[in-house]
Amino acid sequence: MSEKLWYQLARSIVKAGGPPVPINNTLIELLKTLINEEQLTFLLKFRKPLNLGQIKSKVELNDSSLTKMLNELMNIGMITGIPSKTTGIMVYRLVAFLPGLLEFTLMRGETGAKQKKLAKLWEQLFKDEAAVTQQNYDIVMNAFKEAPPIDRVIPIEHQIEPHEDLVLPEEEVRKIIGKYDIIGVSYCYCRHFKDLLNTPCKIDAPRQNCLSFGRTAKFAIDHHFAKLISKEEALEKLKKAEELGLVHKTFHVRGDPYQEELAICNCCSCCCGNFQAFYSGASPTHTYTSYIANVNESDCVGCGTCLDVCPMNSIELVDTTAIVNEERCFGCGVCANTCPENAIELRKTGLRKVFIDAPKVSTS
Repeated sequence: MSEKLWYQLARSIVKAGGPPVPINNTLIELLKTLINEEQLTFLLKFRKPLNLGQIKSKVELNDSSLTKMLNELMNIGMITGIPSKTTGIMVYRLVAFLPGLLEFTLMRGETGAKQKKLAKLWEQLFKDEAAVTQQNYDIVMNAFKEAPPIDRVIPIEHQIEPHEDLVLPEEEVRKIIGKYDIIGVSYCYCRHFKDLLNTPCKIDAPRQNCLSFGRTAKFAIDHHFAKLISKEEALEKLKKAEELGLVHKTFHVRGDPYQEELAICNCCSCCCGNFQAFYSGASPTHTYTSYIANVNESDCVGCGTCLDVCPMNSIELVDTTAIVNEERCFGCGVCANTCPENAIELRKTGLRKVFIDAPKVSTS
């Protein structure tokens, strides 16, 4: 089958959303590892979300073969099948690479030869992504700054799409957990990815602590990407995450923080894909938050604990007092949770964006 068709599918997946992903031989090899040529031909029909009737009009498959094809692709994580919130009609969507396909390929915690190959391919793709960003640094940073989170843009030599998440303190996460009756837990793809590369989490954070909610959770549970847990179990996982100083990030429908939550990640700076993309120079930190850290200078003893745990290096010591760089603080609350003197609290600011340029690094 023509290589052009594999590149065509890759471009369609990039257009489905997510941060920059270079369309190159590494990406094509990843797709070939996941699907066969028959599935490729089928997926090329997905230019936009489709219901079952629309899919039937585009393919020459009987009902049994179509059901089998859809289930196989949902089990791989190439497409999702989630009912519309307003009509209840099942809508099938091609997933983005990030977030999306990356998580689905690694969130079952499998450790076979195929998963190790996928991890190596993802690792190379992240290196390629960083190289593209560094080679086109000003263009990429400006593109991220100017585009809203759900717009499709761009291209230098590769297509790039901005992506934003929402950083939350623990009290807000607890409220979210209380809203949903269906909660799924799955393997943290970031930590499992590191395990597959034999570079495990430095703080040995729990592997199974990524949470999904509602319709998204049901899809993940039905297709064995997650398992159903109770609210009490979810809160227990949250408590453990807080004890370890993990950052809570929530993802919403269409990247809009005013819409329903899809999932919550509990992130460590040594494994988190978003943090690693920032540290490697692949992409900026581009997130929403409603909080900012505030230091009570009279209580601060200058111990430096907050400097060690802040994932964005947004705190420095000035004359033995911790000072927060508000432009770099995204209000995760890790510093407040770990301060031995209780000298830091989170102050509510109203929804704001935090944008931190990716560092300029050597990609050689």
